[in-house]
Amino acid sequence: QVQLVESGGGLVQAGDSLRLSCAASGRTFDTYTVSWFRQAPGQERAFVAARASTDIAYYANSVKGRFSISRDNAKNMVYLQMNSLKPEDTAVYYCAVDLNSGSSRWPGTYHYWGQGTQVTVSS
Repeated sequence: QVQLVESGGGLVQAGDSLRLSCAASGRTFDTYTVSWFRQAPGQERAFVAARASTDIAYYANSVKGRFSISRDNAKNMVYLQMNSLKPEDTAVYYCAVDLNSGSSRWPGTYHYWGQGTQVTVSS
């Protein structure tokens, strides 16, 4: 069992930055892929970024160059640094764990999810 708790969301203006955090507990963390997804109202949950156990990072095209995912295995933490935020980044952001340590962008692959944190970007 893995418990995930996100934090760091909020209301910001376009062009601002935010850093989201995800605290994991319950199992050894460093062998899994950890990812961020987001879900805007009326839309499906969408892949944002992933950090594999190999430390390779993957990004959605919409956030590449603006967002950065990192992990601190010693602290069981995952972070999403979001720069140059746009109104279309507005969504609930979720962290998730893939116990199979893959690189999937499909939500159905992931085994554990946090409760989400709201990010709202005003224009």
